[in-house]
Amino acid sequence: MRKGLILVFTLIISFSLQSQILISLLFGDKLNSPGIEFGLEGGINMSKVSGLETKRSLQTFGLGFYFDIRLKNKISLSTGVLVKSTFGANKLKANDLKELNTVKFDTTGDYRLRLSYFMVPILLRYTLSNHFYIEGGTQAGLMYRSNVEFNSNIDGADARIRDYNKDQINKIDVGAMCGIGYKLRKGTGMTIGIKYYYGFVDVVKNISGTKNSSLFVKVNIPIGRGKVNKEDVD
Repeated sequence: MRKGLILVFTLIISFSLQSQILISLLFGDKLNSPGIEFGLEGGINMSKVSGLETKRSLQTFGLGFYFDIRLKNKISLSTGVLVKSTFGANKLKANDLKELNTVKFDTTGDYRLRLSYFMVPILLRYTLSNHFYIEGGTQAGLMYRSNVEFNSNIDGADARIRDYNKDQINKIDVGAMCGIGYKLRKGTGMTIGIKYYYGFVDVVKNISGTKNSSLFVKVNIPIGRGKVNKEDVD
């Protein structure tokens, strides 16, 4: 887990530097103002699908962009799009494979359900005086790719087989989300936080009770942000 977090921070910072140059050249500081903050959001997503026999979570990397729109005093609207957001379940059991109409191979290996979405959160955020915040609201997702992935090691060579199953998966996912976080540099820098999501829609069409859930450990990095007055963040 520690190695994964280090990798996440490295990827986010690297991507942020390249994106900041491009976006700053195109838009300058217009995307950020005392009332609006724009930037990159990325982190590790630990997801599960209820209603399956497996209880093992799937750990993936998520990346997108965010807008934090100041509404009044310490209240803001947090939204954006996670363009790389994968949900699912790890180490599927034999009954899970049967329900998902997936072939079980004779070779020993692990099966994973991988669901790729565009995710759009709409959250109300309340910032405390110590730069911590709490937030809550809804999140909607559009599924664009789905498969059961089989991973094995055959005679010292890694093997990966994907059985695509978009027809079995509901394209829309909607649920509730809540989170907490902390803004660095006295409220003007990067944000670190955790968000929890629970879906209300069945993931698999023919399996009742299959709901997405996830714990997202994330970092937000403002891009092209100019100077901010102290009264704008207090």
